[in-house]
Amino acid sequence: MSHVIAAISTPAGAAGLGVVRLSGDDAVAVAAKLFRPVDKNRPLSALGGYTAAYGHVFDADGDIDDCVALVFRAPHSYTGEDVVELSCHGGRYILQRVLRACFQAGAKPAAAGEFTRRAFLSGKMDLTGAESVMDLIAAEGKLAAQTALAAREGGIFRRLTTVKEDLLGVAAQFAAYIDYPDEDIPDLEPSVLRKTIQTSMSTVQNLLDTYDAGRILREGVDTAIVGRPNVGKSTLMNLLSGCERSIVTDVAGTTRDIVEETVRLGDVTLRLADTAGIRDTADTVESVGVTRAKARMEQAALVLAVFDGSEELTEEDKLLTSRLKNRAAIAIINKADKPLLIDANWISAHFPHVVTLSAKEHSGVESLTAAVAAVTGIERLDAAQPVLSTERQRQCAADCLACLTEAEEALTMGFTPDAVSVSVDGAINALLELTGERATEAVVEQVFARFCVGK
Repeated sequence: MSHVIAAISTPAGAAGLGVVRLSGDDAVAVAAKLFRPVDKNRPLSALGGYTAAYGHVFDADGDIDDCVALVFRAPHSYTGEDVVELSCHGGRYILQRVLRACFQAGAKPAAAGEFTRRAFLSGKMDLTGAESVMDLIAAEGKLAAQTALAAREGGIFRRLTTVKEDLLGVAAQFAAYIDYPDEDIPDLEPSVLRKTIQTSMSTVQNLLDTYDAGRILREGVDTAIVGRPNVGKSTLMNLLSGCERSIVTDVAGTTRDIVEETVRLGDVTLRLADTAGIRDTADTVESVGVTRAKARMEQAALVLAVFDGSEELTEEDKLLTSRLKNRAAIAIINKADKPLLIDANWISAHFPHVVTLSAKEHSGVESLTAAVAAVTGIERLDAAQPVLSTERQRQCAADCLACLTEAEEALTMGFTPDAVSVSVDGAINALLELTGERATEAVVEQVFARFCVGK
């Protein structure tokens, strides 16, 4: 029998509504001690699931607020237990007082993520679905929300179920062959086993391939805007920021330090850094800025290299290009509002992604958005398909793939069935840990440690 837990499930601060949530076998009985319905013929104990009642919440000092109590009955609730959600006005004082009344009535404070943890333990979702809850809450764009929702609804679990079942079938064949060598068991066909293993490897690899793009989708990407002085870096920064974030003048070397801003470009969050123009200079202050610009360029996961399209290429442009070889970078030919004198073919030969725009005239942002999606891999994500969302999930998938690779190599080298079966068993265990079907208590604790209280 689970004890009743309670927590405020809406953000702190003044709001039109606030919710205090209770969950546990006696959640309805506890809530009834502090909720008085307007219709005395409809006490909370008489309400079925998905039913609401209007009334007042109170404590020993009297009425606290008017309230709507929404009842969910086990097992058809978020946690799989009886749940009551008390919706009041969203003032901090009111909600804290209602929460204290819940504790006085017998509820215990909910730990971080305890509602979702109970949902996982009661089988309402697998561990990957539970992890996606925080991604769904934190989603800042449509694609991030859609992929998180797909995982929340069991997308990763379903995608791996076929792999798990196929590998369990292989493991069962191996076990029967090894444990009962004298029985009339059909010989294991290496080609059939290899096909099963390779199909499983392909599925797991495809899932692993989504991780980096999915991480960028959730966390954003550190991006440096670089180039020689007066190519329009600060104008571009202001365009993407939607405000005058950087000082713009005709004087070369205006930007002396790094100006930072976080912006959304399509489905990607860019943590932008507008840097000083990279050039040789005798100015002591500007020289410090150039040094910092080079350091930030080296640290950035994505570089927006800006070139002045109205001028011919300079040695500084070419030196910058050489520094960005094999880096995730987009070449931006700026000042498209003027006659283009730059050698665009030379730029295209050195950068896989080239965008021509006019930061001054606010044109070409759509092309830059598409280029960022291509470089980061976001364009390859399917909104209907889940992506691996945590390092824990990625490591489990990588372990599974490593074991499957070992199994395929063992088959190719003609190893005995028991040697191959060890690798297959390792792959199955990695999948079971990924979905939470065989996760240790330490793993479960680690997953829910990142949750907020009330979810």
